[in-house]
Amino acid sequence: MSTLLEWTPAQIQDSIDALKYKPGALLPILHALQERIGHIPADSVPIIAESMNLTRAEVHGVISFYHHFRTTPPGRYVIQVCRAEACQAMGGRQLEAHVKTRLDLDYDATTPDGGISLEPIYCLGNCACAPNISVNERVLGRMNTTRFDTLYDELTDEINDALHTQTLEVK
Repeated sequence: MSTLLEWTPAQIQDSIDALKYKPGALLPILHALQERIGHIPADSVPIIAESMNLTRAEVHGVISFYHHFRTTPPGRYVIQVCRAEACQAMGGRQLEAHVKTRLDLDYDATTPDGGISLEPIYCLGNCACAPNISVNERVLGRMNTTRFDTLYDELTDEINDALHTQTLEVK
């Protein structure tokens, strides 16, 4: 996943033009934009709608229907907690509560430093190793609170190092 914080209408149009003639092009276009920018910017909706001969409401409806699409920039790390039945049966609800408490976040939110976003997901396709989470699309099975705490410590160390490096570069 890319995270391009700055984007231009021309970049949006380039992604649209590359895919708009495919059957059912709206979904591939939205996926391409999210891959390129990290989310679907609200200001891109009118560009997409006009290019696809759709209403803004139709484009927004597709974006809001699919949980995968983000309308705000994600954190450096996106943690997804599986909420499917197999994971819940193997302790997923307890893990989910622990993750939310440890991050001090609810779903579809990002830490104030922009380091971690938390999202629900409804199956990671790794049911035999439940409960599962993913970090930036890397699936981690047999997750428990102890393993999560270790992972969280590693991620926050990396985030703090990156923030420290950015501070040094600015000075």
